[in-house]
Amino acid sequence: MRSDLLRISDLSVAISTTGDRHHAVEDVSLTVAPGEVVCIVGESGSGKSVMAQAVLGLLPAGQLKVEKGAIRLQGEDLVGCSPRRLRELRGARMGVVFQEPSAALNPVERIGSQIMEILNIHERATPSAMRKRILDMLEAVHLPDPPRIMKAYPHELSGGQLQRVMIAMALILDPGLLIADEPTTALDVTTQSHILELIKDLQTRRGTGVLFITHDFGVVADIADRVIVMQRGRIVEEGPTRKVLAEPEHPYTRMLINAVPNMVPPQRKPCDGPVAISAKSVSKRYVTRAPLLKEASTFTALDRVSIEIRRGETLGVVGESGSGKSTLARCIARLSEPSGGVIEIGGTDVSRLSERRLRPYRKTMQLIFQDPYRSLNPRRSVGDSIIEGPMNFGMSKAEAMMQAGELMQLVGLEKTALGRLPHQFSGGQRQRICIARALAMKPEVLIADESVSALDVSVQRQVLALIEDVRQRFNLAILFITHDLRIAAQICDRIAVMFKGEVVEQGATAEVFSRPAHEYTRILLATAPGKMFPYGP
Repeated sequence: MRSDLLRISDLSVAISTTGDRHHAVEDVSLTVAPGEVVCIVGESGSGKSVMAQAVLGLLPAGQLKVEKGAIRLQGEDLVGCSPRRLRELRGARMGVVFQEPSAALNPVERIGSQIMEILNIHERATPSAMRKRILDMLEAVHLPDPPRIMKAYPHELSGGQLQRVMIAMALILDPGLLIADEPTTALDVTTQSHILELIKDLQTRRGTGVLFITHDFGVVADIADRVIVMQRGRIVEEGPTRKVLAEPEHPYTRMLINAVPNMVPPQRKPCDGPVAISAKSVSKRYVTRAPLLKEASTFTALDRVSIEIRRGETLGVVGESGSGKSTLARCIARLSEPSGGVIEIGGTDVSRLSERRLRPYRKTMQLIFQDPYRSLNPRRSVGDSIIEGPMNFGMSKAEAMMQAGELMQLVGLEKTALGRLPHQFSGGQRQRICIARALAMKPEVLIADESVSALDVSVQRQVLALIEDVRQRFNLAILFITHDLRIAAQICDRIAVMFKGEVVEQGATAEVFSRPAHEYTRILLATAPGKMFPYGP
């Protein structure tokens, strides 16, 4: 007889608002068995994370409340548990890995101290015994040089290493249940592959039950035993992974799966437009000097990188975290000063221009960042954010606002929304606003740095279609930085693969994907999650 580790029965979570009653989660029932990975998928607002917060007892007070239902962890009902009892269960019997480890970790505390705090709260042991236990756990999650990691601060580790630290913290007390809320969304494919292998290893070796929340169907195909699809707070479909992905029954599930880009690039004609921007042998070195040492240390982030982008062309830059992708974009945009090389716009080398002489070229390049909420001023209306750039270059407020209204309609939003604040829009809508703001400057080059990685697959598809539309409409040159090879396959004319600050391979997307010449490119393609997705019948 099956013994469930987690059993949720008829759970409803109410949103505390005046007026009509709403539910973030409604009549949800599910189970997780020991050694089983259950993936929850659905768009933002579907109730995935709210359900996880309810299990952990972390629902925001005064905003969300369990209205009815039961949540049983190894037979113990968590609904109505005292805060003290929930603190005892968190860590000891259920661990959690959040999406953004840098936000979940204390930036001014060393890694070892933060893990030690968990042991001090839940167990009594000598400092030497706790230190050994932490070192063993850091080694178990395949972190290099555990003694160094223990002494490090969060900012000294990469995103993948921080996520491994979060997994170590979640498992240090051997909980039976691991709740992972979008733990691989912002990671590159190789780090993502290592994290998924680690979770599968823990599932097999320790019998850990995993409730895995994600919008990445490639990850679902690789790791899940069962899939649960949520829409508007309700479960609309569930079943074994292969059945749900290969033979989806609900229209919403079919819509989500159809929105997932595949790994087969379409054949594209070579672009023969004029060169919009050219980077030749661009290097970037960082020099640091320790207070008590006479010698300085040098880190080379970019090593003689050369690329060019033509009008009407999209060049994708792919590679692991730390490969130099974003550094290259910042140097090209002159947000970071290159240490060497030439950056030409319209035949003019702008790499050494003073800020005053560079100003006219600022209009030429516009950026779209990964997190649209952080790149918009939360206290200013979106209309004010869009018109700021054109007004700085001499456009009247009336003309700039008229243009802003036209751009809002172009990106699929109502111009009447110009007076609203960023928090009043969804993530996908905010990214559309950032695209409108970039287009307001009438640029020749658009730099998109992981601009869709945190979006749901359906919203992602809409934003990618919008980027493709504005590329054709305005004959833009686009530098598209991404770790998602599926997206790169579908939107990029050419691909540049970066590794340790160098471009190791570049060429037409279809050619690179079908016949990769460099070993690192072959590794990237081999480690992409869900290579066999979508499943055949």
